Amino acid sequence: MNIGSAAERSGLPPKTIRYYEEIGLIPAAGRTEGGYRDYDETDVQILRFLRGARGLGFSVSECRELLSLYRDRDRASADVKAIALQRIGDIERKILELQSMRKTLKTLAERCHGDDRPDCPILEDLAAATPTD
Repeated sequence: MNIGSAAERSGLPPKTIRYYEEIGLIPAAGRTEGGYRDYDETDVQILRFLRGARGLGFSVSECRELLSLYRDRDRASADVKAIALQRIGDIERKILELQSMRKTLKTLAERCHGDDRPDCPILEDLAAATPTD
């Protein structure tokens, strides 16, 4: 099947499929006599796998590792679980970071009069931010 069909069946845009091929995340597709990329069901399944992994926020590097484990029938599920638990930790850290950002913005918004006056605590706070903020 051509890249358009593979894209439709996998849920990934053709541009993403080409990118994954370019960076070596997936092997180069076979080619038709006319030089067009040619995909089969196995390729589509791998693309679906990658769509799912990326949808859960796994990095390209982590996807490479997960894909290697997916292909390895002698893998230990503990290896896969360790990657998933690491991702959960990343998500939990990001949630805490977002909650802190929300709290800060909420406080600033509450301090801002939101009227025609030019003074604004939100802008003042942003201007006073140190490089580590």
